[in-house]
Order: sequence, then C-alpha cells, then structure tokens
Amino acid sequence: MNSRPLARLSRRFEKELLRLRMRYLLSAPARKEMAREKESPTAEDIPITSFIDEGLAWIGRAQDHSRSADGGVARHFCLLSGWGPSYPETTGYIIPTLIREGRIRGDINLLNRSRKMLDWLLSIQLPTGAFQGGTIDTATPVPVTFNTGQILLGLTAGTVEFGSAYETSMMASADWLVSNQDRDGCWRKFPTPYASPGEKTYETHVAWGLLEAARLLPDRGYAEAAIRNVYWAMGQQSAEGWFPDCCLNNSTNPLTHTIGYILRGLVEAYLFTGDGKILESANRCAEGALRAMRSDGYLPGRLDSRWQGSVSWSCLTGTQQLAICWLLLYRKTGNTQFRDAAFLANRFVRRTVRLDGPMETRGAVKGSFPVKGEYSQFQYPNWACKFFLDAQRLELDVRVDESEAAASRGVGASCSAG
Repeated sequence: MNSRPLARLSRRFEKELLRLRMRYLLSAPARKEMAREKESPTAEDIPITSFIDEGLAWIGRAQDHSRSADGGVARHFCLLSGWGPSYPETTGYIIPTLIREGRIRGDINLLNRSRKMLDWLLSIQLPTGAFQGGTIDTATPVPVTFNTGQILLGLTAGTVEFGSAYETSMMASADWLVSNQDRDGCWRKFPTPYASPGEKTYETHVAWGLLEAARLLPDRGYAEAAIRNVYWAMGQQSAEGWFPDCCLNNSTNPLTHTIGYILRGLVEAYLFTGDGKILESANRCAEGALRAMRSDGYLPGRLDSRWQGSVSWSCLTGTQQLAICWLLLYRKTGNTQFRDAAFLANRFVRRTVRLDGPMETRGAVKGSFPVKGEYSQFQYPNWACKFFLDAQRLELDVRVDESEAAASRGVGASCSAG
C-alpha cells in the first residue's frame, strides 16, 4: 500500500487542526499578536536606551504581578493564561542585572527590588544550601544543581552590593555544589526533573556561579571545581565546536538557549583564568553558531551538529545569550565578526519587542519568534527579558568604547600633525 497519500492526508489534517485551534481556542491577545507579527517591523531606529527602560519596567511588573506574590519574579506572562508564579532560578540571575542597572542609573528602586528578590530566595533556601527546581508552587520541591548555580550568581552579586547578610547563604550554595560534584567535574547528582535524564554539558553555567563565588572567597575550592567542570565539558566538544547533551530534551538539536549557557560558562572561565585552551574552545563554539545566523540577525531556535538550523522559529532568549558571548569574545579577541553578528542579533530582537500596548507585554521579550514557536509558546519569559537587557547594555558599552577609542585616535593624529 502506498503510504504517501496517507501521509499527505495526515499533514492536511494536522494543518486543519492547527487552523481551528488558532481560530477558536486561542485568546484574543494571542491571535492579535500573531497577526501583528505578519506586519513589517518599523524601520524607525529607536534608541537602545528606550528598550532598556521598558525592559526594566517590565521586570518590575513581573515581580509585582507574580501569581505567588512573594517578592520573586513571575516566571512569565502568557497570552493564554496570564502571569505565572515566581521562579527561583531565574529570579536569582535577574538580580545582577537589576543591581548593575540600579548603579548605572542611580536608581534606588531597582536596588530595592533586587534586595527583595534576595530576601525571598534566602527564605526558600533548603537546609543543605541548595535550591529547588521549577517554580515556587512545585508540589514536591527537590534540590537541583543547575538552579542552585543560577541563584548563586544572584547571591554573589548581592553579597558584593549589600554586604555580609547574603554571604552565609552564598557559601552554603557554593559548598553544596562542590560537595556534590563528581571527580571528573560533571554534576550527575540532583538533576532537574524537568529535563531528560543524563549528563548536561550546559552546566558550565553552574561553574560560572562558582567562579563568581571564588572571587569573594578564593580559598574554598570553588574555582577548582568550576574549572574541572569546564574541562569535562570541553572533553565532549566536537572538532566543529558543537557540544552533545547540551539541551533540556533534545541532545541532537539543542536550543540556542542552552548553547548560550555552555558558551557563557566557557567565556567566563576564560575571563577568570586566561587559559588559552578554554578560549580556543569558546571561539570554536561561537564561530559555529555564527554560521547559522541570517544576514538580518535571525537565528533558528535549534541547531544540529553541523551548526544548521533545524526549526522554523527563533528562540529569542538564545539569540540574546549568544550576542552577549560574541561581544565578550570580541572585546578579548578583536574579532569583528563577533561584534557585527551581535549587533545584528540585538537589532533583530529589538524589532520583536513592543514599546507600546498593554503593560503585560510592553518591554517584554517573547520566548519564540513567531510567538507560536515551540520554546515558551505564547509566553514572555522573565529570563528572555533579563538576557535582552544584558545584551543591549553590552552593545551600548561596546559602542561607547569604540567611539571613545576613535576620538582618541583622532586627537592623537591631530596633535602629531600640528
């Protein structure tokens, strides 16, 4: 029996089901956003600072409107179901962003918000020093290595900014991570229940948390544990720079989000150590991801081992994470391909962000573009906005540095000519 007619019929049936779902089951805001995405984006060159302003305001609203109303940041706003409960993991690494922006702006409100987040995290820390996986309303919380490492980033930033009130909590988390690491550097105990089983190379992002703790407490073995993990992950890397087991649920087609995690861990390990082998590994990964990006800054949301896109939607979170890594590497290597790619990626994501409209989505960043894509479908995750803020701020910093360097060269040339 010829299966082709059946396959065509099945595809037509699935398409019709999707059409009916879009027409009758989706909320009016979801349908409206899908229609808006089909319009040509504005060509107006809005200042990056306007996007940072609105993104910070949205983070504040996500904290104020969290369904669990506890001082943490709502995991997301969903076009179908509204605000989510607080998410400890991402609240943890939002904290350094708010502290940085609060200092840049002299905005005590942002600093107070970050402190409120810190105090909430301390109140939910497990007796071992670990933190739970999932959102705060998880029925049976369990300690998770990855989530603990992300919250450690916030605890270290809080200790630097606000003092010793957060140091004990920071030490407890870092000590727990070190004590539960396997000898080869991998973390196999206490995995997240929200991912497929097995080793995860993207946990170099946990290693970064330990490196930040090591800056404050250099004699507790934190840096050594972090570098063991980084070298373990590097041992899995292919000649083309790609990493296996670098995804929550698809080891052969990882999200750019988790690729962004592993690359950031490598970059931060290099910045901490100056180790050329780590830089070489980071460069290979960063160069691989470059190959998947279109000339307009669009990056597919999943990439295969040949660095080719395997889906028709973009994971905006991953796009911004990679832009951050490209800019950090550009600063160290002078590779202008990294800079130019980051600027394109940032511009692409800016064109998907609304600076008007409802407060629930104004300044927020979608999980996927288009919004019906697989990653955080119809949602605006808080971590997408966090990485957006970091990427846009870093672009501003790089542009200022280059402008000042160009002006300095001009002054020097003028003086020598005179």
